[in-house]
Amino acid sequence: MAKTDFRTVEDYLATRSEEERAVLLKMQAAILSAVPEAEAVISYQLPAYKADGWIFYISAFTNHYSLSCPPPFFEGFRDELSAYAVSKSAVQFPKDRPLPYELISRMAKVKARENHERAAKQKI
Repeated sequence: MAKTDFRTVEDYLATRSEEERAVLLKMQAAILSAVPEAEAVISYQLPAYKADGWIFYISAFTNHYSLSCPPPFFEGFRDELSAYAVSKSAVQFPKDRPLPYELISRMAKVKARENHERAAKQKI
């Protein structure tokens, strides 16, 4: 891939195919429906969402879509993610299968709650 310098999520999305853009926008909608206060930014040249800390990064690759965040996180969803390739900081959703948008929303809500609780403790 050529060197990129994305400044906005829209810049990143503009480089993706129509199909990828549609899926990434649904991933974004799943995150923002769970965490409406999340800010969309570019980090590491990927779309990222944050609220009291990082929620998720989203991206498209040749054969999969990726949802990632600073580790650890996905342990609480081990059973629900068992059908996917999961590392300590990312899950890969194959392009040839429907994405679990409702699960993405639930995970975003949990991550946002964890971030909020951690931020509240740091203020004490």
